[in-house]
Amino acid sequence: MENFALFESALKATVAVARFCLETASVACIVFGLFRTLVLGLELSRRPQGQDFPFNQIRLRFGTWLALALEFQLGADILATTVAPTFEELGKLALIAVIRTFLNYFLSRELKLEEVSEPAKSPLTRPDNG
Repeated sequence: MENFALFESALKATVAVARFCLETASVACIVFGLFRTLVLGLELSRRPQGQDFPFNQIRLRFGTWLALALEFQLGADILATTVAPTFEELGKLALIAVIRTFLNYFLSRELKLEEVSEPAKSPLTRPDNG
């Protein structure tokens, strides 16, 4: 029984570290994506007068980073459910995972529609599409 308690403690510590890493990666994706999107917005705002401002391209860039961040958050939630001590916490985390999954699905779908509708004009097709 003592070995089981030791194993459970080690598992909780490992999950906590892995969860922290996934959540940190998620925050880093959002911050880096925001920076890259702002840079793209500045580049596109310097285009010659008379050309439409490609707002959808900027949304597409940031949406891609948000989708990646959601994947990391979903992974962190899945890890959290492995050591959740109560059914109430399991239920809350499962609900959060479902909501995030739906958000990610619809965001990905919208991004694909945007890419199809504006592939030729998109600066996202550049080799440095960060």
